[in-house]
Amino acid sequence: MHTDRKARWAVRQSALPTVVRPCPDCPGTRHRPSGRIRVNASGKLLDVWLLLSCATCDRTSKVPVHERVHVSSLDPARLVAFENNDPAVVRELTMSASLATRNGYRLDWTGTWELETRMPLYALDDPSPLVVRVGFELPAPVRVERLLMLGLGLSRSAVRRMVADGRIRLPLAPDAKAHRDFELTLHSPGAVDAAKQAGLPDGAIDRRTGSAHVEAQVPPPQSPHAARAAAARA
Repeated sequence: MHTDRKARWAVRQSALPTVVRPCPDCPGTRHRPSGRIRVNASGKLLDVWLLLSCATCDRTSKVPVHERVHVSSLDPARLVAFENNDPAVVRELTMSASLATRNGYRLDWTGTWELETRMPLYALDDPSPLVVRVGFELPAPVRVERLLMLGLGLSRSAVRRMVADGRIRLPLAPDAKAHRDFELTLHSPGAVDAAKQAGLPDGAIDRRTGSAHVEAQVPPPQSPHAARAAAARA
């Protein structure tokens, strides 16, 4: 889409997700990353664990990352990162959905993100479309409708009305949860109304100007006989 009106929203990380699984020592089910990774060597075989702390009793528990793998099968730089408790690797492992699935726990993303909007001042009735690029700093599943409410400062009902009216164009449903980058487009009410009045299908809005395409209805050419008859009647 070619437009001069662009904005960027960023889903920023404010905390790591909580690991939800039973604690062996207490009734607690919520664990936080300790910031440490344990590597245990038995000859040429390695075990690698992500260490968690119970939020209730502070008990340390282990999440298997690699079990009985040959040292040659691991990238040397990756192994050094494990041994040095590299914060970036701790972050990656804590947020890993595949690791959570493999070890039978779930991730709670509540309170882990905030929305940063970089949007120039604009009017919602501006005739030009506004393209908003939404970027994710972490793979937190966020409901699209929630992002729109925060980014536009509107109520849920107002957002739903704009989506239903075609003023907000989305690549996925408003109640879907996104965790990857996507783009949305805001159209002016005038462009949407013009398209509806012209009986045009959804998407018949000029993606460059935000205006509706309304083609003139050109009658079919007349035969010479019909043209002479029409002229005589005039």
